[in-house]
Amino acid sequence: MPTTHAMAGLITRLNDPHYARWAAQIRRTGGCRQPIHLHGKVEHYDRATGDLLHRYTTNSEPDGLLRVPCKTRRASRCPSCAETYRADTYHLVRAGLIGGKGVPESVTAHPCLFVTLTAPSFGPVHTRREKNGTVLPCHARRDAPTCPHGRALSCTTRHGSDDACLGEPLCPDCYDYSGSVLFNATAPELWRRFTMALRRHLAKLAGLTQKDLAAHLVVSFAKVAEYQRRGVVHFHAVIRLDGPDGPTSPPPAWATADLLAAAVRHAASAVTVTIPALDGEPARVLRWGDQLDVRRITMDGELTDQAVAGYISKYATKAAECVGTLDRRIQPLDDLAALPIRDHARRLIAECLRLGSFEELADLRLTHWAHMLGFRGHFSTKSRRYSTTLGALREARAAHKREEQINTGRLPLFDEDTVLVIAHWQYAGQGLSAGDALLAAALTGTRLPSAHSTRSEDSHG
Repeated sequence: MPTTHAMAGLITRLNDPHYARWAAQIRRTGGCRQPIHLHGKVEHYDRATGDLLHRYTTNSEPDGLLRVPCKTRRASRCPSCAETYRADTYHLVRAGLIGGKGVPESVTAHPCLFVTLTAPSFGPVHTRREKNGTVLPCHARRDAPTCPHGRALSCTTRHGSDDACLGEPLCPDCYDYSGSVLFNATAPELWRRFTMALRRHLAKLAGLTQKDLAAHLVVSFAKVAEYQRRGVVHFHAVIRLDGPDGPTSPPPAWATADLLAAAVRHAASAVTVTIPALDGEPARVLRWGDQLDVRRITMDGELTDQAVAGYISKYATKAAECVGTLDRRIQPLDDLAALPIRDHARRLIAECLRLGSFEELADLRLTHWAHMLGFRGHFSTKSRRYSTTLGALREARAAHKREEQINTGRLPLFDEDTVLVIAHWQYAGQGLSAGDALLAAALTGTRLPSAHSTRSEDSHG
């Protein structure tokens, strides 16, 4: 139920003489939960005469502010903006598979694979397993051993898909928490080394030097990181072979999907990252897990371009929330024991903080990325020539909106060659008050955020 304070704020906003304009701003944000507040103006001057042609100022706006979408990719913070990011990622990935957005349709003939690189095991965890539609026992073992902490390493439960214990270790005291967070921290470097080893092995299979390979083909990719419930990331990637000029040129005939698959398998097994010995603990060698998945992408087969683009874009808006951690950084004054998180996530965060104190691991910035359980890489990345860019998609959307505003008379039509545009903007806060959040949800047909994720309005001059 809304609080008395929220209802009071709602009534005040409804009675505001500028309510209609405020509502229009909210609708244009598309239901953003935490809109950015801007204060400022935009002026248009004639380049030849210096005359002021048009001025927009937020002084006439409700509260003297312009509210714009936050544009976050994280669904846990703003589902509306995250959905826009997901849709953009979908079109970016799919354009690299079927063409469009500046990519020729002939790209469909290029060898292309969907590759999943997983993390190794750091100890048995509760999991949901299915076979032919039947849910199997989690870890059924007839003669299950007992760990040094007195726990039998077996679980005969057939877990539901929303079971709270999924991803948690059978024995938390046996689980390799150090290995888990160190793998997350080094996963971006493992990926970088994987792409380098992939190109090296492609050159070897073709009987070429690495330098000569670039004259014959280019490896293009788009990837996304996904958190498993146990708290480690794995990568899903579209990997494509192009000619030397990228997607506009075909690869040589010898550059087949089978050749690419062989190079992927070799590279995944060959690369490692070494963590130095710490405080009496031996050095660690981290590598990808054994569960490598390599599948062809087809237009009408089992794994289609639509399925792959949808799969990758879905994970582009998620982070470590499925593990039960926070979607914000851990602050120095935070009481780790009091945070509303799962015990498994709490142990992973604690291990990040412990390992972050070692100078040998300073470059991993484990303390800074403790809320991400050590992972500090970009969730969604692509090679330069895979397809279009998110920036280009956003510019196209902005241009469409400008044209729409001009056609409806809300924005004057100026010649950019003869008009000088000068803008002055200041950040003035973010979010919505409790009452405004209620109204915004009603206006845009979106759900209210849960109590723990509601952000108060923060406006200042």
